[in-house]
Amino acid sequence: MSSIRVSPYLNLDGTAKEAVLFYEKALGGKVMSIHTLGDMPADPNYPLADDMKDRVMHAHLRVGDADIMFSDTFPGMNYQPGDTVTIAIYPSDEARAREIFAALEVGGEVVVPLQQTDWSPLYGRIKDKFG
Repeated sequence: MSSIRVSPYLNLDGTAKEAVLFYEKALGGKVMSIHTLGDMPADPNYPLADDMKDRVMHAHLRVGDADIMFSDTFPGMNYQPGDTVTIAIYPSDEARAREIFAALEVGGEVVVPLQQTDWSPLYGRIKDKFG
């Protein structure tokens, strides 16, 4: 049997670069790459408007052994932020869990305060500033 890895891929509406840098700092990760639409070779058949050149085509953030991918939508594409993606984070100690929780709640909304539960020594939920 072969192994499989799964990585969350977050699509944002023009805030992907900001999100990558935010999560890098909050989670202690490392940005592996950020490629914008403007980094791509120009195609005269499909010219890019100036406001599209800074949008992220693909970004890769490594957090421990996990990878999180990001991209921006094209302007005008339907974008509906919501509760369709949840990322579970398992720090190895309580102090680090509290540090991460505090960093992610900046500009966000605490859904469940960080607390001990029957299933976890420390559990909480945040809807961060990117939804």
